[in-house]
Amino acid sequence: MKYHLYKNFFFKVYAIVEDGRVRIKTSGIASSLMKPMVSGMLDIFDGEKPAKVEDGRLIFSTWMPPIPSTPFSRSVANQIKGLRGNMVPEQVTISITEECPNNCIHCALPDTKNKDRLSPELVKDVIDQSLDMGTTLIIFDGGEPLVYEGLEDLIRYVDTNRAVSAMFTSGVGLTPERARSLKDAGLYMVSVSFDSANEEGHDFMRGRAGVYKDAINAVKNLVDAGLLVNIYVVISPRNIDELDDFYTLACEMGVHELSFYEIVPTGRWIDHENEILSSDDHRKLDDFVARADVMDGPRVFSIPHVMKTTGCFAGRKWLHVTPQGDVLPCACIPIPFGNIHKDTLKSVWKKIRKDPVYNADSCLMRDTEFRTLHIDM
Repeated sequence: MKYHLYKNFFFKVYAIVEDGRVRIKTSGIASSLMKPMVSGMLDIFDGEKPAKVEDGRLIFSTWMPPIPSTPFSRSVANQIKGLRGNMVPEQVTISITEECPNNCIHCALPDTKNKDRLSPELVKDVIDQSLDMGTTLIIFDGGEPLVYEGLEDLIRYVDTNRAVSAMFTSGVGLTPERARSLKDAGLYMVSVSFDSANEEGHDFMRGRAGVYKDAINAVKNLVDAGLLVNIYVVISPRNIDELDDFYTLACEMGVHELSFYEIVPTGRWIDHENEILSSDDHRKLDDFVARADVMDGPRVFSIPHVMKTTGCFAGRKWLHVTPQGDVLPCACIPIPFGNIHKDTLKSVWKKIRKDPVYNADSCLMRDTEFRTLHIDM
């Protein structure tokens, strides 16, 4: 079956799935001219393992809208705009509340002790502004978003003709009934966070006994409810040797994707500059990603690897809103460029895009010069 990624009168791009791999094909009278121009975008898909294949629908990654869909068509249009230098915040993460039952030692949020939360009206306004700018993935984050009263109403508010909605969670209180409620509200994907593949290690990092069991039960309930589920792991020197264990857990739980993000010294981890991945740790991750690619299990999405070809997403593809309303280039860069209580999202985005720093080839928070100039002052 053909899954159309892009088509006009002169040029068509479509995907087929062969032997569990996505293969990209082009056609049309302008194919020979256009294909080299968009090869960088197409290479993201070609030869990769998809997260899920359904009748009439291809889900390449839990981080992307399904193919075909109008949100995916908007995403493709964004990529074409990007080729012309017109970047769009494709992913907007909204930390709707600072409230959280956990006490994670690597939490990116500042310890304000105020337990701030954004009002539903303000969140909806941010959603509207994001969609108008071209955003195709709205992520509800915290704190713990599940403790936010009215979460389902916010999920319903996201126009599914323009974007898909997702949520980051530790899994607290995610009963079978709550999972079905989220599904009925229109939630597309859920990322459940794991810091260790074993109970003791995970509970220690999360600062609360029982959070590992919460996460395990959450994954089970979400999968049973028919949601797309991603296990999200922040890789650090403390869990770099658990990569195979995480994959085994992902296989056993039947999730659709296993995602890795590299820890950086920010938030509560700001004083742990020595506890970031070494070159040897990166080799371990490289080796695992190569092995996992040929294993019979869920798709692996390693953000550090993607950044090697796309560059840092902060302020280029990502935008983050804190519970205080501050607008950051990403959740890990504690540099506000504005605040939604007084600034429009579009004006803040323009301000970020005028700063040449946010065209970096690699993660800015791992850049010594960037940290010296902007963070460690």
